[in-house]
Amino acid sequence: MTTAVMRRGRQALGFSFFVQGVTFALLVTRIPAIQDRYGISDGLLPVFLAAVPILAGVGSVLTEKAVGKVPPSAVLRWSQPLVLLALLGVGAGSGMWQVALALAAFGLAVGALDASMNMLGVSLQRAYGRSIMLGFHAAYSLGGIVGASAAWAGAHWDLDLAVSYLPAVAVLLPLALAGSRFYVDHGGGKPAEAAGAAGGAVKFGLLLPLCLVMACAYIGDSTVANWSAKYLQDVLGSSEQLATVPYNVYMVTTLIGRAVGDVGVRRFGAVAVVRGGTLLAAGGFAVVAAAPGAWAGMLGFTLLGFGLCVIVPQTFAAAGRLFPGASDAAVARLNIFNYVGFLVGSPLVGALGDAWSYRGAMLVPMVLVLVTLVYARSFGAEGARYGVGHERPRVVDVGRGGNEV
Repeated sequence: MTTAVMRRGRQALGFSFFVQGVTFALLVTRIPAIQDRYGISDGLLPVFLAAVPILAGVGSVLTEKAVGKVPPSAVLRWSQPLVLLALLGVGAGSGMWQVALALAAFGLAVGALDASMNMLGVSLQRAYGRSIMLGFHAAYSLGGIVGASAAWAGAHWDLDLAVSYLPAVAVLLPLALAGSRFYVDHGGGKPAEAAGAAGGAVKFGLLLPLCLVMACAYIGDSTVANWSAKYLQDVLGSSEQLATVPYNVYMVTTLIGRAVGDVGVRRFGAVAVVRGGTLLAAGGFAVVAAAPGAWAGMLGFTLLGFGLCVIVPQTFAAAGRLFPGASDAAVARLNIFNYVGFLVGSPLVGALGDAWSYRGAMLVPMVLVLVTLVYARSFGAEGARYGVGHERPRVVDVGRGGNEV
């Protein structure tokens, strides 16, 4: 039965996902302004950008170790304020060493935050006995839209970075701390499972298919984030103004898809939803690659949003189901491949585009996303309606007590 404690925990965790969406969007959408503020050269910028996901991977590994001694809720409770303060530090510094330190802190903290958020999401889904993981990631998408809009306003009014970031941090940090009082570990407020930190309980060979799916999904996502505007303008001949639209459309469709995705998982099962999303995403890349003009390209990016949005949350959920006694360790390790995909995707498409063609380069993430079809059965039995493998019959709708982004 769903208790008031679990409902409050779900709401608090959803808000945490929202805050992280706002924070990350405020950082990545103002990269040109950060570069200008600190005089970071074009040659040095990729080093800064690569360091963040690398350190985030380190943060995820450290979180796996930490949850053997403290519950994931404690990691999340203190990593989210650190991410917000690091964002403020990025905007408030004046020297190269200061922005380097702030970005390093951001990377380490965001790795811990991503891992612990998804640990709590997976365990709450287990307790609920039905798919709720997509809803958390929908909150992240909503936060991304809000953060990108706030960043646009800051750029439009030519606000100093610190002035642009301060209101968001001042509002979100105390709210996040207040909400953290209601986090629920493992669905029922129980202490963290001892097995959850037992790294040996997670057989990497079994987890590897989901790691590949996660990396390929983020290669697709980073392709849209980093190359959609350039592709529309340089390849499809759109105006500069229109070229800014595809990523916003992508974010909106991601939000819509995740908002309704849990219903689809409950009705059709996780495997069917993931397969459908994979085919939509691959079709989106195909449309983008073959598009005769800007509006056809927009259609392709729209399909991509609806397709990719379901894969990552269900991959975390599948890891939690695959290792129910060590779900925290499984989620932490799987989360590393989020950053692997982010690191690989943008340079891969850029290198192929320069050496070959950007149309051809779009076919590579299309093929990689299709890898998900090969491993679709890893997401659960065909008949599963809640996207997890431990539910009681539907008429009861209660999880047997004891996985977005």
